[in-house]
Amino acid sequence: MASNDRQAREERARLRTYQARQEVHAGKQRRRTRDNVIAGIALVVVLALAVGAQLLFFNGGPGSPEPEASATPTPTAAAGENQGDVPSADLAEDRTWTGTLTLNDIPLGVELDGAAAPQAVSSEISLAQAGFYDGVSCHRLTDEGIWVLQCGDPNGDGSGGPGYSYGPIENAPADGVYPAGTIAMARQSGDAYSQGSQFFIVYEDSPIPADAAGGYTVIGQVTSGLDELRAGVIDAGPVDGTTDPSPKVPTTITSFTVE
Repeated sequence: MASNDRQAREERARLRTYQARQEVHAGKQRRRTRDNVIAGIALVVVLALAVGAQLLFFNGGPGSPEPEASATPTPTAAAGENQGDVPSADLAEDRTWTGTLTLNDIPLGVELDGAAAPQAVSSEISLAQAGFYDGVSCHRLTDEGIWVLQCGDPNGDGSGGPGYSYGPIENAPADGVYPAGTIAMARQSGDAYSQGSQFFIVYEDSPIPADAAGGYTVIGQVTSGLDELRAGVIDAGPVDGTTDPSPKVPTTITSFTVE
């Protein structure tokens, strides 16, 4: 009888030990599952952020300036509507304008097509003749996917403008390819009426996809001096380790004249 009681107690003890081990094992499994779920969520978030940054950078197009935050703030424009004191499109006179855009004392011969892009060219003529661009920096240089030098922001960081915004998009290439030497207007992603003072110079043929608003207004082309600009600014490349890189060689608009 005593032997049977002892065996029963030993059996109960072994059962309790087994149950405790099972509970410890189950706890480890639950923690492992929880940790895997957390790691998976974290990976998805990181990938989503990375993809979102790429889409913003490329789908936003060259420039894709933030909403205007210049010394003369621009109110938010309604879709399809100019905002502020936009120069008359008649200023372009339906003709080709010639001039010189000087960057770091490197003169670039330029032609602006007032017939193909009357509103944008009128704005550029007005700003150039008023001396708006003198001393303004070129704040962005890209050398992967698209090859552009972006200039014309008085804030120097992609957020500024002339105190007005305008549209529509004019003279955008149907195939989405912007040849070397192209001068085109930057704008916010998906907003055809967010053009201001920022423009970009294409220094190698660049395929730039249209977004919901369309392509990018081509105002003209560089006719001379692009090789000198490459040697003096572009070949040094952009600053490393930044998502929206500036040129390693600080670049400023010395002057911009048109006639």
